[in-house]
Amino acid sequence: MSRLFGSSKERVPVGTPEVVVVTLIDEENMSKEYIGKVQENRRYYASRHGYATFFPNVTDYNFGESPRSWALVPALRHALTVYPHSLFFFALSPHALIMNPSINLRSHILDKKKLESLMLKDKPVVPPDSVIKTFGNLQGDRVDLIVTQDGEGLAQGSFILRRGDWAKFFLDTWFDPLYRSYNFQKAEGHALEHIVQWHPTILTKLALIPQRLLNSYSVEIASRGGKDVMYKDGEFVVRLVGCEQDPNRNCEQELEMYYEKWKHGIA
Repeated sequence: MSRLFGSSKERVPVGTPEVVVVTLIDEENMSKEYIGKVQENRRYYASRHGYATFFPNVTDYNFGESPRSWALVPALRHALTVYPHSLFFFALSPHALIMNPSINLRSHILDKKKLESLMLKDKPVVPPDSVIKTFGNLQGDRVDLIVTQDGEGLAQGSFILRRGDWAKFFLDTWFDPLYRSYNFQKAEGHALEHIVQWHPTILTKLALIPQRLLNSYSVEIASRGGKDVMYKDGEFVVRLVGCEQDPNRNCEQELEMYYEKWKHGIA
């Protein structure tokens, strides 16, 4: 199985960014000001570490009658095509900011030994008691999907995908029309949990890591981890989880506070 999606050594062009930060934009539902702040945040971070950014728009993709959030999956497939030699693709929700731009993904997470020290092994994929658990003997250099989970399930608002044939297989499986037709309550989120649990080829390449390394939350939601997963100064990312779905919240207003704090921090 480990060799199924293996690839031989390739010659990578000089100047190829190791990491591409991918953030899906929805121009029909986000203001130009909001999009501008999110893009500024990603570009500043990428420039510090020699990474690239990719900002596809929801309307670039055909996802039929499915919820707009499904566009994330073909957007990542698109990114793999645009940056065919980059090694990692960091998919980050537009409703999030990178708050600590000094953090390098290689030393923070991606280094083999570092990742192995962070991986949550023999842990239920879907909390609290899924019978399907993460592997206990997976090596860091065999991991192709790095994701976190909160109290409700896998958190696809911030994750890292390694380029390769397996990544293409994974994205094509995730975007299968059959799963999109199921009308999962959380759309692509529940579809992701489904394929991770019932496709061993996907589970064998997945690593769960502690949530706050990649996906701290801006608000306290008891069912999703409460105060334990809320953002603290110095952490990598703050995500305004659920702001776009709650009629009592405003993503643009919530982002502003963190945007100003980020701007002050880089001044």
